[in-house]
Amino acid sequence: MHRRNFGRLLAAAAFAFASATAMVSTPVLAQEEKTIVGGFDVGPGGFPGNFNPLTATAGFTWLNTYFEPLVIYTSDLSKLDGALASEFTVSEDSLSYTFKLVDTKWHDGEPFTSVDVKFTLELAKNADSGSIFAARLADIASIETPDEHTAVVKLNKPNSAFLSVLSQVMMLPQHALSTIDIKEVAKSQWWSTKPVGTGPFKFAKYVSDQYVEMAAYDGYRGGKPKVNRLINRYFANAAAAVSALSAGEIQFTFAEPDDAKTFKGNDNFRIIEGDSYVVNYIGFNHKAGIWSDLRVRQAVIHAIDRNAIISSLFGGAAKLANCGYVAPRLVPNGLHDYAYDPQKAKELLEEAGWDDINGDKAIPWLTYYNTPQVANVMAAIQAMLAQVGINVVPRALDVPSYSGIVRSEKFEEFPLVYAGLQNGPNPASLNIGLNAAQIPPAGNNIMRVEMPQLTEALNTAMAETDPSKADPKWQQVCKEMNAELPWSPMWVASRYGVASSKLKDFFWTPAPAGGPFVSHPEKWDIAP
Repeated sequence: MHRRNFGRLLAAAAFAFASATAMVSTPVLAQEEKTIVGGFDVGPGGFPGNFNPLTATAGFTWLNTYFEPLVIYTSDLSKLDGALASEFTVSEDSLSYTFKLVDTKWHDGEPFTSVDVKFTLELAKNADSGSIFAARLADIASIETPDEHTAVVKLNKPNSAFLSVLSQVMMLPQHALSTIDIKEVAKSQWWSTKPVGTGPFKFAKYVSDQYVEMAAYDGYRGGKPKVNRLINRYFANAAAAVSALSAGEIQFTFAEPDDAKTFKGNDNFRIIEGDSYVVNYIGFNHKAGIWSDLRVRQAVIHAIDRNAIISSLFGGAAKLANCGYVAPRLVPNGLHDYAYDPQKAKELLEEAGWDDINGDKAIPWLTYYNTPQVANVMAAIQAMLAQVGINVVPRALDVPSYSGIVRSEKFEEFPLVYAGLQNGPNPASLNIGLNAAQIPPAGNNIMRVEMPQLTEALNTAMAETDPSKADPKWQQVCKEMNAELPWSPMWVASRYGVASSKLKDFFWTPAPAGGPFVSHPEKWDIAP
């Protein structure tokens, strides 16, 4: 698409975006105390208002300041290392995982033991608890606790994603939660009033919809934190958080690309850029009844000038995707490139009988991305789809509202979404959104994709635990996605954060779902 025409489409179809600043009063703290305040749940990696890690689809940067998993990704997301497990071993048949546990205590002084590991995993694999990990942990056959500092997890079949999944399963205190009925755990006030973890900070208080405050945990095994308080402020959107950062009210936040650029050359701030490991896609709800014909799904992707959007709205900071992956080792040769071709899109719709399937009826198009950039992206796509006869109506929601709708069975409310799904560091991350066994409530296949060949390809790749043999199997997953279009892949974009130069030894990376990753919050410090 010519840049002039693209700009005209964007201007004609742009819809309003609310940029209201959150009304927040940051607590007044004693002069001698060191405090770091940040927008740790701002942006797509955050989940403001969620305190329960079992229901968390994001927000792990913040959750990991007070909860901890058994294993965790290194800061560069290249490999898994021990967290609450001082070491771990895997049997030759990949069916038995042995975890040696660190010697540490919960924030309330109770010892952390293998009993807590067994309790947490059993809770997380039980869908009645509201856990989104139930389907991902379904391969667990048994959990043994030979002694207080050893836990042995046995699987009923090899699962190459098992350790990666465990990196997001925060360990929970058996002594504090076991008395709560399992069906009431998700709704319990415990999470937002008196949670106890093992991390470097412990819960202090939550001021509803405004901020969460943590206090240093002096007994942390990694050493007493360098700051006394850690505060997570909530904002209506990233622009509001950036304004607070510029004003010196906070010291860190996620930032949209255009906002991040405004800090370039300013020595008072540090711009952090990295791969998102998230593939953005237009998701077809396969229960909605209007996307069953492959030609309709092909028409959607042919109608969108993805390269023009990447160039104009992402400033080139995104990689076009023709399946769920963009990493060269996972993308085979010979894929359909689905080049921009509105005439072909019209022909495909006519062949499929689009006028009888839906015609010009409005199609609700949901997203949880509340940013100016995504508003512009969706406006551009809305205009492009309108040119071929598909009438979509964008609607941006907050994360909890979006999650509630797409995990329900009110399919008429979300026939189409603009979303993102983690596609790395472990390629098995895509399994939760595409495997037929992952349909809610057990899993997070929110588009209700049920494609036998794709599920078979995923299962085959998941079962391959030899890294030297894994890539061809994930390439087959890519081929199936490209051929059948369970959803329309768009791109993988870079993400940004901005930190005040006052912060010392502060680490953040734009990991999918916010991580978790090794960041050592106990070492974070702030200059006067």
